[in-house]
Amino acid sequence: MSQANHESVVRDPLILGKKTYHQMTEDICRPIEGKANKYWWVSFIIALTAMIWGLLCLSYTIGTGIGAWGANKTVGWAWDITNFVWWIGIGHAGTLISAILLLFRQRWRMSINRSAEAMTIFAVICAGLFPLFHTGRPWLDYWMVPMANQFGSLWVNFNSPLLWDVFAISTYFSVSLVFWYLGLLPDLATVRDRCVTPTKRFIYGLLSFGWKGTARDWHRFEEVSLVLAGLSTPLVLSVHTIVSFDFATSIVPGWHTTIFPPYFVAGAIFSGFAMVLTLMIIARKVLGLESYITMQHIELMNKIIILTGSIVGVAYLTEFFIAWYSGVKYEAYAFQNRMFGPYWWAYWSMMTCNVISPQLFWFKKIRTSINATFILSIIVNIGMWFERFVIIVTSLHRDFLPSSWVMYSPTYIEVGIFVGTIGLFFTLFLIFSRVFPVIALAELKSILKKTGNQFKKKSVL
Repeated sequence: MSQANHESVVRDPLILGKKTYHQMTEDICRPIEGKANKYWWVSFIIALTAMIWGLLCLSYTIGTGIGAWGANKTVGWAWDITNFVWWIGIGHAGTLISAILLLFRQRWRMSINRSAEAMTIFAVICAGLFPLFHTGRPWLDYWMVPMANQFGSLWVNFNSPLLWDVFAISTYFSVSLVFWYLGLLPDLATVRDRCVTPTKRFIYGLLSFGWKGTARDWHRFEEVSLVLAGLSTPLVLSVHTIVSFDFATSIVPGWHTTIFPPYFVAGAIFSGFAMVLTLMIIARKVLGLESYITMQHIELMNKIIILTGSIVGVAYLTEFFIAWYSGVKYEAYAFQNRMFGPYWWAYWSMMTCNVISPQLFWFKKIRTSINATFILSIIVNIGMWFERFVIIVTSLHRDFLPSSWVMYSPTYIEVGIFVGTIGLFFTLFLIFSRVFPVIALAELKSILKKTGNQFKKKSVL
């Protein structure tokens, strides 16, 4: 006996429910064409309220100055750069799923790549707000771009980590945006052809760039997708590597270490996949997509969380070993202070959430539980936030001079801005789910006869 489609019978189907092509179109286009349910409206109102609160706190910061934050002379960057690195990390999973898994021909990515790509764009937008407003004068932020200005020969400082972030974020955002929008074209054409009102048909017609679904269209689509995947793959490694250089190129004990680039990249993928899981578990329930975002998708993402979480745990232990092995008393004190100093609670929260909790996914019963996965995905993202807080604040609040030692605590303005970015993120994602298909419909149709529930069970002699 052999499979007619040469697909292994060991692997579970990726599309459940004996779907036809028409049923797939109906299911995935329903959230766009129908009315939003009460769960969507409740979520949207909560997210919009949080976003408005954040905007008010940002307006107060602009009018009053950075003094409205809890930053001080010793801890110059704290809550804002913690949130910046956290959001950049969350945005990494989208590019990983879209680019690297595409190059490796992993079909399971097709149910989650669209939402993960959108998540990347929204997370980068949230991340970019913090360095812009941290300057204190956001109306002069164009000085960070190497372009001609009214000062003539004044150019940016290419040795500044702030400038590296400008290049990293802008490049990552632009490539991710093009990659995401390119994948939308076939599905936008499908929505266009289903529109009943002339206005909607015209708008989606413009957005789809006249896609006709011809062989030439598909040939160019696949070629450009591979090219963009090849360009995006180094970005997964380079962007968070550059973010890690913000710390690693300094002489601050606890920062000046060569393990930061791979450590930050693994942590970014770790937190990014956790956020994808959080969003996908909610989306599959609210939008009725259980047949397309299956338990197999969730289990595979949980396995990646086990891997990246273990890498992060090894990185934590390596830091302590190098601090001891180097014989530098300042490094040893920095890590001792993290464990037993005034911010010990943040350190042990980080270790519990990032190192211990992901190991629960070794148990298949937990790995295949929706409720357990949802809770642990939130715990991981909380832990990754604490990781950035521990790295930044515990390394800065104890300077070389005891006279400079201070404690840091955020103000309600900083907390409000962070909550506002969370509201902005979910507001954009909820609008996205009502305007665009949250699943790559055209790509998923291409694998229906290979991984569909009804086709997997058929075999021939």
